[in-house]
Amino acid sequence: MENMINKQVEEFQVSAFCKGEFLDVTQEDLKGHWSILFFYPADFTFVCPTELGDLADHYEEFKEEGCEIYSVSEDTHFVHKAWADASDTIKKIQYVMLGDPAGVLAKQFGVLVEELGQALRGTFILNPRGEVKAYEIHDMGIGRNAEELLRKLRAAKFVEEHGDQVCPAKWQPGEETLSPSLDLVGML
Repeated sequence: MENMINKQVEEFQVSAFCKGEFLDVTQEDLKGHWSILFFYPADFTFVCPTELGDLADHYEEFKEEGCEIYSVSEDTHFVHKAWADASDTIKKIQYVMLGDPAGVLAKQFGVLVEELGQALRGTFILNPRGEVKAYEIHDMGIGRNAEELLRKLRAAKFVEEHGDQVCPAKWQPGEETLSPSLDLVGML
């Protein structure tokens, strides 16, 4: 698999479901603000609603960071609506749910399992220029944590704004960062 860091989001257009409405989303919609593409295997499954519900519970915190969340599965926008109609967990989602039945986005980001027609659990943080700044890919059975994703987003934003400083493990906003230098080599 190729390295995705600094990869620019490529051209795409998909249909989506958001707050009771259908809409089209393109690569241009991911620019001008921080974005998270949150791939998951399928609607009406088991781990997926726990993750999407966790993101929904923290969505306002992501918005306060100037970040929009786009969940993505290989289901259609119609299936997303049916899932929201059937599930209280999914009904509370306020972020955009992208339908990717042709696998355009899942292929672009290297998470499509073609023989299953599903995506691995891939999470991609994009800067306002549409460049991947952080990502991780999990097997289908391993759920993710919205609080850790929020921490990673904040770290990515900090590093982008303060290019001469880096964020150590478990860094949280307001905590000390590091300024790489010869003096630090072997001292940490």
